[in-house]
Amino acid sequence: MHTINALKAQFRKLSHAHLPYHWFESLLLFVLNKDKAFLITHDDYLLTADEYDGLESGMAKLCSGVPLAYVIGRQGFFGHEFSVNEHTLIPRPDTEMLVEAALDVAADKGLGQARILDLGTGSGCIALSIAKALPSSTVLAVDYSHRALDVARRNAQDLQVANCQFIQSNWYENIPIQSFDVIASNPPYIARTDEHLAQLGAEPITALVADNHGLSDIEKIIKGSAVYLMPSGVLALEHGYDQGAGVRTLFAKAGFKDVRTVKDYGGNDRITMGICDE
Repeated sequence: MHTINALKAQFRKLSHAHLPYHWFESLLLFVLNKDKAFLITHDDYLLTADEYDGLESGMAKLCSGVPLAYVIGRQGFFGHEFSVNEHTLIPRPDTEMLVEAALDVAADKGLGQARILDLGTGSGCIALSIAKALPSSTVLAVDYSHRALDVARRNAQDLQVANCQFIQSNWYENIPIQSFDVIASNPPYIARTDEHLAQLGAEPITALVADNHGLSDIEKIIKGSAVYLMPSGVLALEHGYDQGAGVRTLFAKAGFKDVRTVKDYGGNDRITMGICDE
């Protein structure tokens, strides 16, 4: 008898630090297409054969190490739902700070019609969140991966975003020369020797790892940004918890002023920003 109550007990037995109970619960909600209240009020609900088959298949994937977001094909970010797959990173809460940084710059400068570039857009979560919040802005989202861009375009359609365009490019390589008020990026920044990399094996390695202790792509973005930023335009980059000082040094060498690092929700260095010197 595969009732919700019986499944909850099974989930508790299977769950552990790397496979939390709420992943199984979220999978069940996805399979049933119900909200969380349903699990509380319908303990005796008996799953259909198709529902249980879907749950069993998803549980097998979770137990084999596939992240929940890839199993259900979506992830919440900045109040929106984004489609994700193995060709995109899974959006994380700390990256929402990059969106907030871009929106704060636009607000401080009175830029309701800001021009914003998102480098390495992946699922499009950064670019599309900014575009939704600033409907009069123009956002350009760039990624090297055609498959990632397919996901981003689908998310733009689902979220009914019309003010975001997409270009395939290796960083600035295919971007026509134009001036942006803000360049934002969550580039690869994990060193190849980083012990945390083993926990991210399901996600695309090219979107995670960079040479030079994780700083090579960050350095390319900083060096190339001067051509694309407006005078007094802002560059905002996400980076590793231990890279704040190194990234600030790269900003300073490139001539940025008012360079500062914002800490994430865990109190770690996470977003470094600077103003392009006029």
